[in-house]
Amino acid sequence: MKLGQKLLALLALVLPFASPAAAQQAKPNILYIAIDDLRDWVRYLGYEQVKTPNMDRVAARSVTFTHAYCASPVCNPSRTALMSGQRSSTTGVYSNGIDWRPHVTEVPTLNEYFRSNGYYVCGAGKIYHGSYPRDKDWDEYHHENAVDADDVDAAKAKNKKGKGKATSDATNDGVGGIKFKPLNVNDEDMVDYDTVTYTLKQLNKSHDKPLFVACGLHKPHMPWDVPKKYYDMYPLDKIQLPKVLETDLDDIPPAGVRMAKPEGDHAEILKSGRWKEAVQGYLAAITFCDAMIGRLLDGFEKSPMKDNTVVMFWSDHGWHLGEKQHWRKFTLWEEATRAPFLVSVPGLTKAGTVCDRTIDYMSIYPTLCDLAGLPIPKHCEGISIKPLLANPKAAWDRPAITTHGYQNHTARSEAFRYIRYADGSEELYDEKADPLEWKNLASDSNYASVKKDLAQWFPKTNVPTPAEGKSKANVDDATKKARRAAKAQK
Repeated sequence: MKLGQKLLALLALVLPFASPAAAQQAKPNILYIAIDDLRDWVRYLGYEQVKTPNMDRVAARSVTFTHAYCASPVCNPSRTALMSGQRSSTTGVYSNGIDWRPHVTEVPTLNEYFRSNGYYVCGAGKIYHGSYPRDKDWDEYHHENAVDADDVDAAKAKNKKGKGKATSDATNDGVGGIKFKPLNVNDEDMVDYDTVTYTLKQLNKSHDKPLFVACGLHKPHMPWDVPKKYYDMYPLDKIQLPKVLETDLDDIPPAGVRMAKPEGDHAEILKSGRWKEAVQGYLAAITFCDAMIGRLLDGFEKSPMKDNTVVMFWSDHGWHLGEKQHWRKFTLWEEATRAPFLVSVPGLTKAGTVCDRTIDYMSIYPTLCDLAGLPIPKHCEGISIKPLLANPKAAWDRPAITTHGYQNHTARSEAFRYIRYADGSEELYDEKADPLEWKNLASDSNYASVKKDLAQWFPKTNVPTPAEGKSKANVDDATKKARRAAKAQK
């Protein structure tokens, strides 16, 4: 018998007796990094004012998606959509005040699905909206220091335990609802530091199953209360304000103006004269977050998991800082919908490559299943972007879809953004000629075919807005009826 034949015969004897644990370990581990309220203000996407050396390090080892968009520009709907695989127009989870849990009971969540398919699934920080935890979907979830609570002020959380002082050099706590101030605390006093510590412990543990570990960092979510040293990195006389057009809302339909609320945060910021200070606070919070990413990346690269781990880095949505006379998220424009998204897959992705295709976060669930060799559940409303990870220039004809509230949708292709509100009013922007979205072309008949092509991608299912409130136990009858009708159409 020839040598090659002998080797084949030997493998035939050995492989049937491979242990289930060994087979499981062949699956990649998943390091799932979630950031809260981080817009496209990162250095690797070309925003030069910010200091993000560690996020740039992640980008250098990953595929960078330059046009990644959230499923919804609100924390709870965005996270519910990407973790459930279903859009907010399907679940009815349109706002932070709607408890997602009774609306996602018939399908497995992403973490629940991986857990049921042989992964050890754990996490810390903000993955789902903090007000609505569901621990049964995890093997372990780290709750120490209230790290899963929304809008947590890390220094105050420490003060509740009598550790440290959350003193500030600022004369007040921001402007109106826009909260920011430097803190006289150290990095290790912050909740995000604790979240990274937990994640590193999991990465260095010996697991008998493949690991799915989720690391959810709160900053730069408001309040932008971070150690003073990060404020010092951004002297006020060097701060550059966003480019804005004073007449930007003149060609926006009333539905869009209502989302912008120019009489709210922006009016208060202008009256206060503290626009630069607010931008300084957001930049400081970003760079604090970047330092936490650096600590996580340093530890990951020294861990036993470093060679067989998919790293996925995302932010739940973007943020306005005065563009279109608006602050916060809660709109369907570029600033609120675009967010950083990075993916690294051993043996598949090429470090430092860039993909300019438009994708939305409904691709996260099916892509991770695809990368782990798991069947993609039929309920997923997005498709895997694995082909783009292998070849970032591969053909791709799908726009990114974002929904904010009942029947308010936007479709973003590489060339255009089309918005259609519940009342039928519209906006259309040529993203190549007008990347700041200053000229609404929706009424120009020359673009009728563009609107028609993009509108076909809008969700066909639009369940009504359910009653809000954390105590709501059941999905209302109207929502159930709409879901049954959608199923019947499939």
